[in-house]
Amino acid sequence: MSDLTKLTIAEARDALRKGETTSAALTEACLAAIEGAGALNAFVHHTPEIARAQAQAADARIKAGDAPALCGIPLGIKDLFCTKGVPSQAASRILEGFKPEYESTVSSQLFERGAVMLGKLNMDEFAMGSSNETSVYGNAVNPWKRGNDEAELTPGGSSGGSAAAVAADLCLGATGTDTGGSIRQPAAFTGITGIKPTYGRCSRWGIVAFASSLDQAGPMTKDVRDAAIMLEAMCGHDPKDSTSADLPVPDFEAMLTGDIRGKTIGIPREYRMEGMPEEIETLWAEGRKMLEDAGAKIVDISLPHTKYALPTYYVIAPAEASSNLARYDGVRYGHRATLAQGDGITEMYEKTRAEGFGNEVKRRVMIGTYVLSAGFYDAYYNRARKVRTLIKRDFEEVFAQGVDAILTPATPSSAFPLGMEMDDPVQMYLNDVFTVTVNLAGLPGIAVPTGTDKHGLPMGLQLIGRPWEEGDLLNTAYALEQAAGFVSKPAKWW
Repeated sequence: MSDLTKLTIAEARDALRKGETTSAALTEACLAAIEGAGALNAFVHHTPEIARAQAQAADARIKAGDAPALCGIPLGIKDLFCTKGVPSQAASRILEGFKPEYESTVSSQLFERGAVMLGKLNMDEFAMGSSNETSVYGNAVNPWKRGNDEAELTPGGSSGGSAAAVAADLCLGATGTDTGGSIRQPAAFTGITGIKPTYGRCSRWGIVAFASSLDQAGPMTKDVRDAAIMLEAMCGHDPKDSTSADLPVPDFEAMLTGDIRGKTIGIPREYRMEGMPEEIETLWAEGRKMLEDAGAKIVDISLPHTKYALPTYYVIAPAEASSNLARYDGVRYGHRATLAQGDGITEMYEKTRAEGFGNEVKRRVMIGTYVLSAGFYDAYYNRARKVRTLIKRDFEEVFAQGVDAILTPATPSSAFPLGMEMDDPVQMYLNDVFTVTVNLAGLPGIAVPTGTDKHGLPMGLQLIGRPWEEGDLLNTAYALEQAAGFVSKPAKWW
């Protein structure tokens, strides 16, 4: 078979089972594609030896008739997931040289099912960013270009390397994490599918923490069917994670019928933001029409506390980050600053963190420490927690009225040039305006590519589902995907 890297997970699975190709061949094709895509800077730690060994083992399992859906499928792993014996830096200098002696629950579940790890993927440092420009490895680059414009575009963040790798056919799927939109926003910017499951659906054990009450792992894939296949393998109860839900994991792929007749889709009026580009407004209207034509009932809804979501998120997330990142001190692992004669433990902490953390991480740690300080804890952090409860209640009331899913834009624009918004942190934070509510409420959300802008860049819509009903959400996304018929791919320039 030619163009092996262009296969979806479902197509590759079927080809492997029919004997039309092998995992070894698939893996070599991906490794060659990665080798030729250095300009994208998507893969930052290469693991060809591990990949070849896993592919050989997968081929043996397939030959023996013991082949789970992901057996033999080459994947990329975001650098936030701890992988045994492989650098796991969360794109930060402070974790330089750190090679875990353990495997994250999500990656171990993928490997138990026969998946192949091609390497670790670029990301924003500690997942703090919306453009993949805060990485110690340098920027990841979007494989899409604006027509004949040579400007390099952001693949989104923080899972920018994952998005770029999947969109450029360097791997068949990738892991991502989503704290405020870090799966859905880059998926929309690169024309792929990304789902953030309900908080607690995937174990967080072995994933480097940013904001523990918001972080959630999920798959980034070429289409909705692949997302269903990969998500099922990533989910499941984990006793090592106290927030992991002890619930059965459905066969998500089997739930993809495309039949959404009788479903009720809500359109939140608060998501019509001032200054939103006309192209996003038009895309949203087209998505609404597609779902209506597929048999869904469309209703206008109100989520009144949406306007408080961004400030609430940017109090809670930095507060949790400042607590989580306090463990990086240069004592036990990672980077340690060179000390001058007479320096003590306090100087070591200060110098190590000053050298090890990037500017965006320092900014958020400082904000988080401030809002948790004795004089401001009630004024900021406790108030943000109360508003978070109101945001969650808005969704609960809408779902109680019979709404099955909510349709919104995924991003306020298509991909923008690298460097364009780095000087203005607040402008960068606005990229999360449509996605942070989902994390604050712990809900599942999925981004599906549904069109292109005037420059030919992909744009996506977001569907938000009921808690624990990822199967139903994926099916609605599948109906939207079928109606949109998005098949565009970036023209290869790298």
